[in-house]
Amino acid sequence: MSITKKISVYPDSNKTVNDWEKYYRLNNYYHNNLQRFVSHLIPEPASVLEVGSNGGELLRSLPNKKKVGVVMDNSFLRITRKKCPKIDFFSINDLSKLHGKKFDYILVNHVLSEIKDVQSFIEKLKLFMNQDTRIVVFSFNYLWKPVLSFGEIIGLKRPQKFEPNWLSEGDIDNLFNLDLFEKVKSGRKFLIPYNIPYISHIVNRYFSPLPVINSFSFIQYAIYRPIKSKKDYSVSIIIPERNEAGHIRGILKSLPKFRKRTEVIFVEGHSKDNTYEVIKEEIKKYKGPLTAKLFKQKGKGKGDAVRLGFSKARNELLMILDGDLTVGPEELPKFYRAASYGQGDLIMGSRLVYPMEKQAMRTLNILGNKFFSLAFTFLLDQKIKDTLCGTKVLLRKDYEMIVKNRKIFGDFDPFGDYDLIFGSAKLNLKILEIPIRYKQRVYGTTNISRFTHGWLLLKMVYFAAKNLKFV
Repeated sequence: MSITKKISVYPDSNKTVNDWEKYYRLNNYYHNNLQRFVSHLIPEPASVLEVGSNGGELLRSLPNKKKVGVVMDNSFLRITRKKCPKIDFFSINDLSKLHGKKFDYILVNHVLSEIKDVQSFIEKLKLFMNQDTRIVVFSFNYLWKPVLSFGEIIGLKRPQKFEPNWLSEGDIDNLFNLDLFEKVKSGRKFLIPYNIPYISHIVNRYFSPLPVINSFSFIQYAIYRPIKSKKDYSVSIIIPERNEAGHIRGILKSLPKFRKRTEVIFVEGHSKDNTYEVIKEEIKKYKGPLTAKLFKQKGKGKGDAVRLGFSKARNELLMILDGDLTVGPEELPKFYRAASYGQGDLIMGSRLVYPMEKQAMRTLNILGNKFFSLAFTFLLDQKIKDTLCGTKVLLRKDYEMIVKNRKIFGDFDPFGDYDLIFGSAKLNLKILEIPIRYKQRVYGTTNISRFTHGWLLLKMVYFAAKNLKFV
């Protein structure tokens, strides 16, 4: 598609820089809070292209180093370039100068309402994307149309001389779906867009995210990612083992063989039986196509074991398979297929779909899982049915980004599950669940303490609420 073809926007001859600055000051509370939210939404290392920069205030506020702005009205170019000399700004109809540049995030800032052919506009954005780019779209909630119209009458909102596109969330989803994008997450913000001392802050931070109430918020946002083409990956299977000697014999022969190279990394941690010796013997006698390594854990907990295994992995796709084999190795090809077709970024097993074998999961554990499923679906804005299934798959490059952001949530997750889930949500990675058959343990006892670890999970709910939802 030619990047010299102009994008049609509705004419607005009265849109001037002076008008924008006047109404920006009048709505300073809203703009400041939007800037803070966008800064939370877009990771700091990411490169950003903002479409709809106007005065450049939002882009200038972001801590990201590589930033480029696109204005819808040429009259803004002079003032934005003067205000933000370290940021490049371009006109919407002069995008040829951006030819060849790719961005991690494209921020579409309240401009879909001004564009005559939104689908052609979305198609043009593909020129500035890589396969992992996220598009963040902000738009006004249609329920606020009467309020915004009244705001124009009383001089609180910049007047519009044309009727804008009032696109619902479903309309926007459909337009992106038509151009082979899928939604990662969405939400709404700001019940009160003006500053009422104390009240606005409390309502917008703690009440605006709540279900039902959220429907009346001022703006809506959604994050989209391109649908990926099929790709084969080399695989590292990490198997944490503690007191699992009875599950190990024959495990290497039972593991699937993928199209590219596959390595198996066992991490043994403080077993009271002869788990370490059995793994060592199993590796020694194995003559198949897989390569296998064994490491001894120095720290404690499954999360620590998984991190050690990941640090030793050398292949592209990382898989976790619990050493108790309650999720069988025969399930792994399902995860590989979903990863190779780009259907998800963090791919997790869900044990709560198919019937379980007797005693596979105790009633209290099931109830706890259901509670945490509801909690995290709400907190992460992505559907999650089973948060604690140990089988998880993600690309190593995505895991490395999660490691860089680990300081946000702390390092107290003994399982490693929430470290990956929170990290993925923060990076706007798509979380996908695959139903699996959950088997009864045939050797030993579970390493999970329901009440001690349950308390830690409640702490994680608090951390997620504080750092992801109520911000």
